[in-house]
Amino acid sequence: MRRRQTLPHLWLITDPRGGNPVEAYKRMPRGSGVVFRHFELKPRKRAALFERLGAEVRRRGGIMLLAEPPHGGAWQAVGFNDEPRAITVHNRRELVAAQRLGADLVFVAPVFATRSHPGARSLGVVGLGLMLAGNRIPAIALGGMNAAKFRKLNGLKLHGWAAIDAFKT
Repeated sequence: MRRRQTLPHLWLITDPRGGNPVEAYKRMPRGSGVVFRHFELKPRKRAALFERLGAEVRRRGGIMLLAEPPHGGAWQAVGFNDEPRAITVHNRRELVAAQRLGADLVFVAPVFATRSHPGARSLGVVGLGLMLAGNRIPAIALGGMNAAKFRKLNGLKLHGWAAIDAFKT
């Protein structure tokens, strides 16, 4: 890993289903991470929300990644000395590719059934464990996650977990 900065163990993935992301982030532990999405917003509203949330993330010592830069410009991620390369992976092949690309962090999804992808096949505890065997990149469990489900994954090589609905305002 090319970075020395500590990566958060808990992540908020922004989405309109999760309510107000600024309020949701305020309820999370200091230093938590955010992946900012809100693709449905028009550019000005998306930029304004990014700025409001970014101010709260900076105030609380967290970090925020931008899932997709805006068209015609690039916003800066928040809270990084050297922004990490984060990749979402869904299977072993994608995990190996992320390692080859030099990813600093992977979001592994979907671990459990999720409203984001209704009917999609989830990895489950065993599938996730098999997928992560030999993994050397910090892995964040994503998909149907909450604190209770993360406890079920105890013993697997995970850095933490991420969610939309678990932090809903």
